[in-house]
Amino acid sequence: MADNPSALNIILIDDHPAIRKGLGILLGTRQHRISAEANSIAEARKILDQQNFDIALLDLSLQDGSGLDLLPDLERLHIAALVYSMHEESVLIDRAFRRGALGYVSKQEDADILFEAIDTVTAGKKYFSPCVAQCLEQNEKEERLEESLSDRERQIFSLMGQGFGNTEIADKLGLSRRTVETYCNRMARKFDLKGRKELRKYAISAAQ
Repeated sequence: MADNPSALNIILIDDHPAIRKGLGILLGTRQHRISAEANSIAEARKILDQQNFDIALLDLSLQDGSGLDLLPDLERLHIAALVYSMHEESVLIDRAFRRGALGYVSKQEDADILFEAIDTVTAGKKYFSPCVAQCLEQNEKEERLEESLSDRERQIFSLMGQGFGNTEIADKLGLSRRTVETYCNRMARKFDLKGRKELRKYAISAAQ
């Protein structure tokens, strides 16, 4: 295959050999080349000191830490950083962009999405894959719902998230158990949940 003058110079930072091999084959179909691979922060930094790259495909789970710690290095070197990860938690997505990522793609999405992301970030624009955008949209919706809670509802929701039962919450707040249950039923309706059991699961999840 002849060299493509528009091919990108890519560093792939991922600690799974099978993922690296598969991405090498996939990117080759567009005549892009993975010029270097790294499975850790330390290895990536050593390579980055020696070579220039157009773009970095970066996983967040590496052998010696989080790929988030590499984002300032990539930004300083003017390398477009595209996070390619199984992690879809909104807090990680937000941290990635705050630290300099230009794009974020979930590994569960189609190859066409990855190619679209690569084209977008190498043009200097931000890219959110569909799964990532949906996650952020859902998080914003949940934040708006939580903001709609009254002060007392917030107290109860917080205590539920810490694992306290209704009787314990009632004792802590000087309320009757029935009053706590009434607040819980009201919050479940606000969050469009089926009942107090689902509300408890949601509160615990939100507290993590």
